[in-house]
Amino acid sequence: MSELNLSPIDRGSEIRTDAAKLEQLWKKAQIIQLVDARLSATNDALTLIDATAVSALLESFIEGERFFLGTSRTDDQPYFAWRTTWINQPIDDGSGDYEKDKYEGFKTLREVGGNLDAEDLTLAMHAVGLANWHETHTHCSKCGAQTVSDLGGSVRVCIKDSTQHHPRTDPAVIVLVRDVADRILLGHQPIWPEKRFSTFAGFVETGESFEECVSREIFEEAGVYPSQVKYITSQPWPFPASIMIAFEAISDRPEDARPDGQEITEVRWLSREEMKQAVASGEILLPPGISVARRMIEAWYTRVEGYSRKDLQGEQSWRP
Repeated sequence: MSELNLSPIDRGSEIRTDAAKLEQLWKKAQIIQLVDARLSATNDALTLIDATAVSALLESFIEGERFFLGTSRTDDQPYFAWRTTWINQPIDDGSGDYEKDKYEGFKTLREVGGNLDAEDLTLAMHAVGLANWHETHTHCSKCGAQTVSDLGGSVRVCIKDSTQHHPRTDPAVIVLVRDVADRILLGHQPIWPEKRFSTFAGFVETGESFEECVSREIFEEAGVYPSQVKYITSQPWPFPASIMIAFEAISDRPEDARPDGQEITEVRWLSREEMKQAVASGEILLPPGISVARRMIEAWYTRVEGYSRKDLQGEQSWRP
């Protein structure tokens, strides 16, 4: 693996079977607290605590589960996530913004992901992905018995038949469609806020290659077939359990583009100048900075001299 592709965090999979080593690392770890898959964080950084702080918080929070996230490649600092919840759930007393008060000090990954540095984002993606999976896989899919977290949170084990259950990851392709004039095609989903446009995406079906999925998805959603498909990159996307495999595709027949009317209700071809003007006027909203969709759009936009990411710094919006 090249340095370019190395994660800033070494996941240390060989450590997971050594319970004594994990306990030793826990005592000197930096720890992310998770409540309802929300991270202990400010608006632009994770709020990390140590094992002593966790012990003090056990007056208010249950013991929960520990997930080993790995060690920093820079200084070998170990990191864990601590998935827990309140001993006594906060109640709405009608005095103010209950949700805001309830989760004071905690943020969703959607809220902070675009502001985190590479190391914090890697830790947050891993932690939230594990938390989501553990939340929904409390029982064995073979016999229905309870499962418990094991191997540093990387598996769950059935207490009845000792079956190991591993976290699931659902592959999905995401595609930046271009034409021969180097315009890009974006679409609007009805579940998104008004004016929000993004690239096309969909889950890989059983027995389907990534390239076949790319062709199927953009034809189903936008009515065009690609003449060329090129892999770009990938991104973990724990909302709740996906990985996005990003491609660029070329269409030779841009005039065929049309929305399917269900998943996509509007499509638009945009040149760079049209993109610049539409963002500046608020005519379109682009996907948020945490997403690979946004990075693909920005990479295309800045390939030509004179076009800067600063041109695209309009409002960002998630689905409601």
